[in-house]
Amino acid sequence: MNTVERLYRRVTDLGEYVPSRATLPGYLLRLSRPRFWFYLAGPVVVGAVYAAESVSELFSPLSVTLFAFFFLPANVLLYGVNDVFDAGIDAANPKKERKEVRYRGGRVVAGVVLASGLLGLGFVPLLPASALLAFGAFYLLAIEYSAPPLRLKTTPLLDSLSNGLYVLPAVVAYAALAGTYPPLAAIVGGWLWAMGMHTFSAIPDIEPDRKAGIRTTATALGERYTYAYCGACWIGAAIAFALVHPFFAVLLAGYPLLVFGVIASDVSVERVYWWYPAINTLVGTAMSLGGFWVLVYG
Repeated sequence: MNTVERLYRRVTDLGEYVPSRATLPGYLLRLSRPRFWFYLAGPVVVGAVYAAESVSELFSPLSVTLFAFFFLPANVLLYGVNDVFDAGIDAANPKKERKEVRYRGGRVVAGVVLASGLLGLGFVPLLPASALLAFGAFYLLAIEYSAPPLRLKTTPLLDSLSNGLYVLPAVVAYAALAGTYPPLAAIVGGWLWAMGMHTFSAIPDIEPDRKAGIRTTATALGERYTYAYCGACWIGAAIAFALVHPFFAVLLAGYPLLVFGVIASDVSVERVYWWYPAINTLVGTAMSLGGFWVLVYG
């Protein structure tokens, strides 16, 4: 995994290729969490490739535009809203020192976050009702995860449940091309996967969140039982995807195995946390290639 981890970090590390974090453009790019761009954009590819009836439909202007929106503007919206309402908490979060950036405020930054969200309104006349419903659900969860009045991230279990929002881009893309929703088992499996992924990513934040008085599923369960919770979510995801196709179940089965491996090893969870963008990209790529093979060769 070290080789894959290094390759992924090199590809997604902004480093010398963009302005420094001290500049506004460099800051805004880092605010959008480049290592996690594919968490929203990748599901668009998965949803589109299984809904498309031809290669030309897969690469239609609508599909490409949805991918572009969820690749960057949607990430600016999601993480920008998060940073606005977590500014006080993040002051003591060590992740903000190197991996990410602390919210620096200002009208321009707030305006870019707002404008990124408003871009999505351009899809309203282009999407069928089924896709618009999923699109609206994404917006609701993306904003209310961090923003009041709901601020779902501060309520144990609801913080985990609400992170099914990462599956909704796939639902939007699928419904946009097929006019209907993907199989229910696929949505349930994807939702459970996202719940496990979110809660696992919260493990390194347990102590900072507790010091800040933030309650999450991870702080409520503690590190040991959070591992068990994530494993249960991922086992459930694999079972749900088995109802769609065994290929998906095999891919998802790797996640609970990794949890057991982390527990049995002496590798720190802080390090493992940064492996998952690479792991998720590999799994999503395998899913997409499987769908593309069926699309081309039937």
